[in-house]
Amino acid sequence: QVQLAESGGGLVQAGASLRLSCAASGNFDSINAMDWYRQPPGKQQRELVARITSGGSTKYAESVKGRFTISRDNAKNTVALQMNTLKPEDTAVYFCHGEMVMRAYRYSYWGQGTQVTVSS
Repeated sequence: QVQLAESGGGLVQAGASLRLSCAASGNFDSINAMDWYRQPPGKQQRELVARITSGGSTKYAESVKGRFTISRDNAKNTVALQMNTLKPEDTAVYFCHGEMVMRAYRYSYWGQGTQVTVSS
């Protein structure tokens, strides 16, 4: 059983910072990309916020470039999202996602989500 556990969400004012963390646990051989997605209120789909590969390559949504930074610790199977200069439009439930490798097969796992609310 694989689990992704997020932490670090909360209610902040515009301009503040938050750091989200996600820890993967369970039986897997390795982790390929790890991502942060978010689902704004009233929207059905989750949108990719940031991605980091096992080699450290990163990708960001245009709306967060220059404000958010994704990082990971491969030894600890963790990924973090440092969010600076938060805006009200960053309000969403943030989900951690990982592509786990088990016996050469890849499996997609999601965390339960953590709420981030940015007030104006």
